[in-house]
Amino acid sequence: MAVAVKKKSFLDGIPDAPPDPILSLRTLYEEDPAEKKLNVSVGAYRTDEGKSYVLPVVKEVETMMLDDPSLNHEYLPVEGLKEFRDATAKLAFGEDSLAIREGRCVTVQALSGTGALRVGLEFLSRFYAQGAKVYIPEQSWPLHRRIPPLSGMGEVGLYRYFNADTKGVDFTGLMEDISHAPNGSIIVLHPCAHNPTGADLSFDEWKRLCTVIAEKGHLPFFDAAYQGFATGDLIRDRFALEYFASQGIELMLSQSYAKNMGLYGERTGALSVIVSDKSIVDRVLTQLKQVIRPMYSSPPAHGARIAATILNNPVLFDKWNGELKLMSGRILEMRTALKLALQKLQTPGSWDFLEKQIGMFSYTGLTGPEVDFIQEKYHIYMMRNGRISMAGLTTSTVDYLAGAMHDAVLNAPKGHL
Repeated sequence: MAVAVKKKSFLDGIPDAPPDPILSLRTLYEEDPAEKKLNVSVGAYRTDEGKSYVLPVVKEVETMMLDDPSLNHEYLPVEGLKEFRDATAKLAFGEDSLAIREGRCVTVQALSGTGALRVGLEFLSRFYAQGAKVYIPEQSWPLHRRIPPLSGMGEVGLYRYFNADTKGVDFTGLMEDISHAPNGSIIVLHPCAHNPTGADLSFDEWKRLCTVIAEKGHLPFFDAAYQGFATGDLIRDRFALEYFASQGIELMLSQSYAKNMGLYGERTGALSVIVSDKSIVDRVLTQLKQVIRPMYSSPPAHGARIAATILNNPVLFDKWNGELKLMSGRILEMRTALKLALQKLQTPGSWDFLEKQIGMFSYTGLTGPEVDFIQEKYHIYMMRNGRISMAGLTTSTVDYLAGAMHDAVLNAPKGHL
């Protein structure tokens, strides 16, 4: 009788991949048996009861869709749903955008903001100036560092962004670094609610930055994940996008509806390209489709239909606006509550920056050892750079976090490792 010989797998030598810094924290939190614990690492909106939130206007649209006999499950075109593509470009750049009116804006549906970045950067790796480098803020969303090399653009460069002393934007350092970057570099920018710092440029600073980018011939690539979710005002939050487009600058934009419509799992987003010459628009579209087709063939329909219905219906759009104000308002309340709780405890340092920062996230200034101390002693999970999601806080947990932060500032081991 023949003895079965166990074959070695062709993958026997495969190493473990490094854990995702955000998703691994969620796993640790879920597996933590502690009765009292808190997760302020994940960038998803929660109610004041700590529950997931489905926007009522989204529920309303889904009910309408259930009763619509014309809907089916056919493939969308490679470039996505037209009603969604047209509406999302207008949301970003304004109804009266000259670039849109002149037909110089190309928009394709994408797999949320992540997919839009990947499609856009792979497109640039094929057609933008060879050797051009992508620059991202020193503090940025982790995938901004990983997506460019995977898209064929090489390792990213960094520009200064956050001032650790003021807990705001290091605008002088930012301007120096972008001024010294080689002409024609690709500059990744957060138009509002900067992730992870919560520190945004002022309108005047955006204008000054636009001038430098134009002089250097850089290509701005905006990543807009929080329009309307930062201040509750869709128009205010798009200032940088609208202004850059109005100055005749060619640019690219990644948009996501994960946060501002709560469509996290639907992967609803878009990539827009504004060019200076209308005659190349059709060619740009065909090449973007060439990138998309072998990557995921065509985008999902459900989320795009929800977003398109809301964006194109004035009554539903107004309801959405109201819900954005509600969500952004709750986050602002948590910022104030945390600041006041830390001040009440007389925690060393000034905590006024918590109200000056904006959007879902805040850079608290906590060091790595302080974060470790808080996680071990209080079972509170946050990024090791001290970033917390303000949307993860509730009125019932803010004092618990403040107490842990107070203890860590006074008693945790010193250092920044």
